[in-house]
Amino acid sequence: MSNNSQLSARQRIASLLDDSSFVEVGAYVTARSTDFNLPDKETPADGVVTGYGTIDTNLVFVYSQDAEILNGSIGEMHANKICHLYDMAVKMGAPIIGLIDCAGLRLQEAMDALNGFGRIYAKQSAASGVIPQITAVFGSCGGGAALFPALSDFAYMTKEDAKLFVNAPNVLDGNHVSKLDTASAAYQSEHAGTIDDIFDTEAEVLGQIRQLVTFLPANNETDLSYTDCEDDLNRLVDVEGFVDDAKSLLITISDSQQFIETKKAYAADMVTGFIRLNGTTVGCVANQGQAGGTVLSVTGAYKAAEFVRFCDAFEIPVLTVTNVKGYKATVEEEAGMAKAVASMTAAFAGASVPKVNLIIGEAYGSAYTAMNSKATGADIEYAWQNAKMGMMEPETAVQIIYADEIAGAADQKAFLAEKKQIFATEQASVMAAARRGIVDDILVPNATRKRLIAAFEMLYTKSEDMPAKKHACK
Repeated sequence: MSNNSQLSARQRIASLLDDSSFVEVGAYVTARSTDFNLPDKETPADGVVTGYGTIDTNLVFVYSQDAEILNGSIGEMHANKICHLYDMAVKMGAPIIGLIDCAGLRLQEAMDALNGFGRIYAKQSAASGVIPQITAVFGSCGGGAALFPALSDFAYMTKEDAKLFVNAPNVLDGNHVSKLDTASAAYQSEHAGTIDDIFDTEAEVLGQIRQLVTFLPANNETDLSYTDCEDDLNRLVDVEGFVDDAKSLLITISDSQQFIETKKAYAADMVTGFIRLNGTTVGCVANQGQAGGTVLSVTGAYKAAEFVRFCDAFEIPVLTVTNVKGYKATVEEEAGMAKAVASMTAAFAGASVPKVNLIIGEAYGSAYTAMNSKATGADIEYAWQNAKMGMMEPETAVQIIYADEIAGAADQKAFLAEKKQIFATEQASVMAAARRGIVDDILVPNATRKRLIAAFEMLYTKSEDMPAKKHACK
């Protein structure tokens, strides 16, 4: 067992899977190399337990690294086992879960081990968009092994014991682990955006993975992930006070208030995650106003883009909750803003899954347009009755349009107020947008859940042919 973790490799698998469902594959594999004193060391299973089992009766494939065997280091046969497991998972169309506790590349096997790393990277890349890939880090995950969670769709860490790094904190110029632990779960979650969530115990991580698997389709060709809905489909929801708290809104409208958030601590201004509506999994992207989400940030836009692409790959419908009036305005943000928002816009526009946009607060300018607007591909666009829409905030627009008239007015304040009211009514209201067909309906907030359920039910059979191409470039 690893010195800095609570469960052994096999105990982790047993805790993750349904009781007595695990079937091991490659149990008798050992290290093939005999160089640098390796013949004197026992290497049962070559330091990684591989096989398959079920989570809530859903087939999954799992590998769990054993830190008791050469510190869980990856050698030729260790890598072969993981690659073989990927082949099986892709053929069977089932998710693959990696439980990491690894000292990195096995130095004694040198080029064979390095080649093994590359083969695993290739398998992960080939499986991307075909089967869900989930990784949990329980011990060390350093050097080249850090790419395993980064290449996965979802990744988790334990708060204290797990370490994830390409370069160890102490080798970074001007840094030391006591100054900034760049390998910590907190850093990788909040600053790097590699990790979806962190937990105090391994049991909590494994429980989160079990729940996540039940929300996801097994592969990119199966029907939508669905479970029987025990919640009232017509339940009225008290959500009018959640204009700046989209996360609470999503929880409230979801079946039985279940919500799995992704990249939880990263770019908190943009909330992403999964809910269920009438038993069907829906991917959600929302501006979190209370965390600064009324203006788009670079990290928030990239976070949204990555999530939407995952949903599109696995035919998961997308709901956006929009409350945005512009872009974060700093020198640092400006350097990457256009590319980041372009990436998000392309993800929404290129997604062929059912897409619904719900405007709950402000929706101004091209920042709104980029947030899955009707113009960029939303199938249905709703707005709450008190939402505000337009090219820009009415007062700003009037000051630009009537600059000369305001300067010459006897009562500038009254003139500005009059023109602002006219502009707001005719150009910057949800009713003005609805009259132009940009908004499909104006909702009373407490009807949000039942109207969204009805919209996604109507969109269930959506079929849209996109232009033939290898893949998008943005």
